[in-house]
Amino acid sequence: MTSLLEMSGISKSFDGFQAIKNLSLQIGEPELRAVIGPNGAGKTTFMDIITGKTKPDEGYIRFGEDSRSLIGLSESQIAMLGIGRKFQKPTVFEAQSVRENLAMALKNPRGTFSVLFYRKSAEGAARLEQIADEINLTAHLSRPAGELSHGQKQWLEIGMLLAQSPRLLLVDEPAAGMTAHEREHTTDILRKAAETRAVIVVEHDMEFVRRLNCKVTVLHEGSVLAEGSLDHVTNNQTVIDVYLGRTDAGD
Repeated sequence: MTSLLEMSGISKSFDGFQAIKNLSLQIGEPELRAVIGPNGAGKTTFMDIITGKTKPDEGYIRFGEDSRSLIGLSESQIAMLGIGRKFQKPTVFEAQSVRENLAMALKNPRGTFSVLFYRKSAEGAARLEQIADEINLTAHLSRPAGELSHGQKQWLEIGMLLAQSPRLLLVDEPAAGMTAHEREHTTDILRKAAETRAVIVVEHDMEFVRRLNCKVTVLHEGSVLAEGSLDHVTNNQTVIDVYLGRTDAGD
């Protein structure tokens, strides 16, 4: 497994509040990584910095085999390098069918120029069917996306991101609002996706994280508090004191 993303010495303050403090971590390719932590741990800012929404005050971020710096790049430039992000609330085109949503993502993988060179092909149709199968929506391809359940909309948005062939996929609290069956299938989708790319899942549902069966990074006050298997980090007394013993697990 090679290193895809490297963050070193990242710090970020907002009006005197230090959201991220000397944060360093590496993500491999392929890899599935869960990021957990209490309120104010810096999980959202962590994702904002990777995707270019927020600029760090210090440190560097390198991406890809050429170790390209992400500092100073725009959100669209970073997306075009192959970094996709799924927010907690699903954003799909509700009036369009599931098929049309996926087709639009295939047509426009990373920017407007891709549309100019897109051609309908048997390969594209096969890819669409493959993604629909992976996200468990084959039987719903003709349905308007607005008719899907909350969990199915989450799957569709993940599918739309997968259609763009990202090398790194950031997923924010995918289990929120899902039924037990939907949560189970979502872990299957993410584990499958991580076989060929890097996937970072920010989550606080420990059952969901356990089913992901991956390395876990615990953030606290903007820094890495612990890292390792879920069993390893949940047996860490400091993690128990600052996170697991508390009821506020969001960000």
